Amino acid sequence: MRPARIRRGAVVVRAVRGGALLLVLDALVQTVRHGVEQPGIALAFWGLMCVGELARHGEGPAPLGTAGALAYALLGHCGSTPTGHGVSQVVLVTVGAFAAGAVPHLARGRGPGLDRSARRVLTVAFAAVCFQPLYHSGAVERWVGQGPWFALFLVVLLVLTGLCEAVLGAALVRARTGYPYAPLLRDELRALRGIGSAVCASGVVLALAVAVVGLWALPVFCVPLLLTQLSFRRYGEVRETYRQTIASLARSTEIAGYTRPGHARRVAALASAVGRELGLDAEDLVLLEYAALMHDIGQLSLVDPVPAGATASLPAAEQRRIALLGGAVVRQTGVPAEVALVVEHQADPYREQSLTARIVRTVNAYDDFAGECGGGPGGPLSALEQLRLGTGCDYQSEVVESLARVLRRRGLGHGVALPPPG
Repeated sequence: MRPARIRRGAVVVRAVRGGALLLVLDALVQTVRHGVEQPGIALAFWGLMCVGELARHGEGPAPLGTAGALAYALLGHCGSTPTGHGVSQVVLVTVGAFAAGAVPHLARGRGPGLDRSARRVLTVAFAAVCFQPLYHSGAVERWVGQGPWFALFLVVLLVLTGLCEAVLGAALVRARTGYPYAPLLRDELRALRGIGSAVCASGVVLALAVAVVGLWALPVFCVPLLLTQLSFRRYGEVRETYRQTIASLARSTEIAGYTRPGHARRVAALASAVGRELGLDAEDLVLLEYAALMHDIGQLSLVDPVPAGATASLPAAEQRRIALLGGAVVRQTGVPAEVALVVEHQADPYREQSLTARIVRTVNAYDDFAGECGGGPGGPLSALEQLRLGTGCDYQSEVVESLARVLRRRGLGHGVALPPPG
């Protein structure tokens, strides 16, 4: 019998995917029944969205494609000609463009997943539902006219659309992982202030420009956004290379025989999960991952390796020396200074540490204790029990409790009684 949380998460995922599928099927039926309105305009926006999808980096964002979809959803005039497409045609053109642009990425195994695609379809449909019926019924003309108030009306709609996407995105991540919803929603809203706001602004500008000068506005106004997307793609590639370099450096202790194989990777994965459980934001999670990967780098200074790399069992003075040496090495790698501080403070009393350092300390000790227990069925349980005995002295009880919840979701640590927080 699956836990109730997993069942609820599966229901949310199925509801989002099912809602997107129903929208697409309805759009297809309506388009077959009534035909395509103004196919030239639809083809122009379809091509724009395809270019944006083709320029995306793997599963990353596609600012140009999303901006084109939002502009088509908010389009009421093309030059002096009123548009006749409705919500169904917006959905169908958007899905067609996303699917066509995703084919090359899927062929390389790096295309957008079902959840991301469903989220984008629902977001664009939300914008179209909020605009198209009101505009074609004349309500927008009566309320705000065609002047500055109309532009402000579009901005308000896109703010609501951004909120809709943030709510959906946080709900899907919550459904898949079980992490707290509030920090996930906060990260989604913070993302809107960056590339999200640029995409929404571009959607408004495109819709207004096409309404004034016609389809010639598409190439003129989209070239800067396309160049921005290519730069964003390059930045993503550089960042991924940087992360892989750090991970390779962290493996030096494994290659030299100072730590068990996969230790840094396991600690980084578990620490990131615990950080999300405790509500860390996206920036702190990046720092946490880097610190977890490099927390044992100071062991390279040892003449004789610690058995199994289990520094948690060393005297406090030796732990502190290794931590300080590790921080000195980390400072030479070019990572943010906060990462070096987390590594340097690993041997300090936990009450003097930041939350990030407490997480790395606890997860590192868990992996060391689980390794000492042989990694068998009792390994995770015994390791958690040792952490429980050390709460209030060596480890923060809230961090241990969060680690236990993460392990339970992964099928480990069932039945371990943990102390209450504090």
